[in-house]
Amino acid sequence: MRRLAWRLARTTTQNQGDLLSHMAPPRPPAGRRKDPSGLFKALRLGDVRSWLLIAGVLVIVVATVVWVHQEPPTSPSGHTPTPSTSPSGHTPTPSTSPTGRPPMPTGVPGDWALKFDSEFNGTSLDTTKWSTGWYDTGITAPANNVENDCYDPAQVTEGGGALSLSLIKKSETCGDNEPYATGLVSTAGKFSFTYGFVEARVWLPAVPGSPGEVANWPGVWADGQSWPQDGEIDIAEGVGGQMCAHLHNAAVPEGIAAGGGSGCASGNYGGGWHTFAADWEPGVVTYYYDGVDIGRVTSGVTSAPMFLVLDYAVQNDAHVPATMKVQYMRVWQHP
Repeated sequence: MRRLAWRLARTTTQNQGDLLSHMAPPRPPAGRRKDPSGLFKALRLGDVRSWLLIAGVLVIVVATVVWVHQEPPTSPSGHTPTPSTSPSGHTPTPSTSPTGRPPMPTGVPGDWALKFDSEFNGTSLDTTKWSTGWYDTGITAPANNVENDCYDPAQVTEGGGALSLSLIKKSETCGDNEPYATGLVSTAGKFSFTYGFVEARVWLPAVPGSPGEVANWPGVWADGQSWPQDGEIDIAEGVGGQMCAHLHNAAVPEGIAAGGGSGCASGNYGGGWHTFAADWEPGVVTYYYDGVDIGRVTSGVTSAPMFLVLDYAVQNDAHVPATMKVQYMRVWQHP
């Protein structure tokens, strides 16, 4: 549905994704003198054995102090403290787990190898992984000609632990004159993959006065080089306030809904953080929202390489200004 009306020819070449105290002894009370006995009585200055004993004790004490100071700090419970909550109100997801291993897909166990990891925890977009706009530089036309927006790089920012795609009312020209400006990023020409598990953690604006209903037309998707022959996997897109999953191909360019019906998941997804994912395997694509299987498509699944896309578009009724945020986007494949 993202690209049902295709506008631009594609010439970009893709690369495969199969392609990181001790305490001192207490002093006796003032005015009192203890009579030395035992060990202290034996330690006389003229006794060589006493000096050797003193030296041995000192070596043990020094070694103990050095060892204690080399131990890594731990919390009172015995584990290394976890990162604090970021200023934006959510806990940053590290690129490795507390065990030092790469992160795994949410709620879907298995033998996975992390192939692509964009954490969006910097201060500017990583242009080695992502480009702004749709197959061009500067302000570009939208991927679907029913959109009422232009893609403007100025509407793409990164900071506070997230990528921000901001939709505003602003008249711009991108082939046609459009009343809105918004942001899109893609990995076209920089990263592509054939089969794998794709996941993004996303915050979506809600429709004012309708908590839970998603505003505008957000998209988390993967696209082939030649559309519709190479297919398109809509992992999550806003349709009528809901979040929905579809697969597009040459036989059914209008799209096949995950699990039949509308392909839209029940529940409220506006105004909160959620994970949206798809497991693309030979002959089947299974969709997961917050780690829960919401349905699958088992016909017309292509094997052509795809690249990743994130955008925040608008069609007809617009709720502006509004900003879609993305904390990370990752791709795993089976080893």
